Amino acid sequence: MKQTLLMEKYPVFDMDLPKSETSCASVDDILAVLKAKIDAHPKVAYIASFDHFAHTTAIGGTIAGDIKDARNIVFCFGIALPNAHVLAVRPRSIGVADLGDRFHISFMEPPMEIATREMETWCKALADKA
Repeated sequence: MKQTLLMEKYPVFDMDLPKSETSCASVDDILAVLKAKIDAHPKVAYIASFDHFAHTTAIGGTIAGDIKDARNIVFCFGIALPNAHVLAVRPRSIGVADLGDRFHISFMEPPMEIATREMETWCKALADKA
C-alpha cells in the first residue's frame, strides 16, 4: 500500500491488486473477505456496504471509463469517544473498484494508529489469496 495526499488535503492509503494475485474474482468477493475480517474483530462493527457505481449510474453521474464496479464497505472501530469532534472522522470505509485487470483498494487514513494498521493488514492480505 502507498500513502498519498488526495486533492492536496486527504491522507489516503491505496493499492492496486492485479487479479492474477488474488483468488477474488469480483468486488463482491473482496467485500466478503473484508466483511469477514470486520466481523471477526471484537472491536469493529460492520455498518453497511454501499454500491457507489450503481448510485452514480442511477443519478446520471460521471464514472471513469476504466471503472467496471465500485463499492465501499462501511464500519467503525469506535473504541473511544474522547470528544464530539471525532464524530467528524467516523465511521471508516474501504473502497474497492474493479478496473478490469486489477482492483483498486483505498481508504482515508484514520486518526487512530491501531485502525490504520488493521485496515492496511486487511487490504494487503487480499494478495495472499492467490
